[in-house]
Amino acid sequence: MVEMAVKREEARTLEPRPFAGIGTDVLAGVDYVLTDIDDTLTTSGRLPALAYQALERLQEAGIAVVPVTGRPAGWCDLIARLWPVDAVVGENGAFYFACSAQGGMIRVFAQSSEERHDGRQRLDRLARTILGSVPGARLSADQKFREADLAIDFAEDGPRLSDADIARIVTCFEDAGAVAKVSSIHVNGWFGQYDKLAMTRRLFSERYGLDLEKADGNVIFVGDSPNDAPMFGFFENSVGVANFVDFLDGSVTPPKWITRQAGGAGFAEVADAILRARGGMTGA
Repeated sequence: MVEMAVKREEARTLEPRPFAGIGTDVLAGVDYVLTDIDDTLTTSGRLPALAYQALERLQEAGIAVVPVTGRPAGWCDLIARLWPVDAVVGENGAFYFACSAQGGMIRVFAQSSEERHDGRQRLDRLARTILGSVPGARLSADQKFREADLAIDFAEDGPRLSDADIARIVTCFEDAGAVAKVSSIHVNGWFGQYDKLAMTRRLFSERYGLDLEKADGNVIFVGDSPNDAPMFGFFENSVGVANFVDFLDGSVTPPKWITRQAGGAGFAEVADAILRARGGMTGA
């Protein structure tokens, strides 16, 4: 355990290496693919066919795919029902959703309904403060579908705000005692101590009966931005798609590997390599 922790700490100081150099033996042992959505599965705000097909091919090969995203509960309900995935971790770790064997939806939250209600009231007040303090900041278009967090849009549905403005949004959250995480399009904030990794641990324990620490070698995580840092730092097989380079200078926890392609094509690059290593079909 100590040796693994030391290796992870050393990895944080290194720039990611080209994904093409990852060992075939490593990829052949992958049973679980965890992936961010925005700018990891998507490209320029769209889900390209090759990324969705990659999800299908992984599922057909018996590999469990779990999106781990900052997107809202409303979206995650649809994704868990209709996409070729096994479960979804949403709102940066506020919950996981999965379809049961009987076809019903399993919903597991990090906080009680009372805690979420109290947090929503505090976040609504904080939203007014942020919008009044940072000109050009706006609520994300998907805010109405959220259960536990507040998403401030700085790049999705309007001109991208400056890095200084993004930093001011983060400061507003933190001054109010909230956690703040920056994605490629939003600053997400919430009250409570949870994140993508904590809920992924719970998902693996409750759905798969696995200790994530022990299953690490059988998992690969693909992401693109600073809010993926807990996942990049934990997993030995952490991969950033090529557009992660936009955040590299400010990243204290980079992925271990980086793909040649950006966005959805980068995810497909990872899926193809896993399926080749396992002797499955690729998209070629």
